[in-house]
Amino acid sequence: MEQPDGLDDPGYAAFAWGRFRRILWGMAAVAVLAAGLAEYWLWATMGELHVVTAIATFLGVFFTIMMAAALMGLMFLSSGSGHDAQVEDPLKDEVDLD
Repeated sequence: MEQPDGLDDPGYAAFAWGRFRRILWGMAAVAVLAAGLAEYWLWATMGELHVVTAIATFLGVFFTIMMAAALMGLMFLSSGSGHDAQVEDPLKDEVDLD
């Protein structure tokens, strides 16, 4: 059976990267919401925050969620596009994993 070309096929690559971008835009909206909720919770429990604290908290929560979303998205992109199946293991005959 022939392996799919995955991201080597320009049409599929455009589709896959477009889907990845759409997921990241959706996760950016979720990250903004989560950062806003974190800011509100801090304000409700601690009172007024310094501007630097508020900005650092917002950016920290936002970029933590975005980093996790980007890494997970790339992992699923690699797996779903067939790139993981195309990897050749040069030690498969030399190392027994059983």
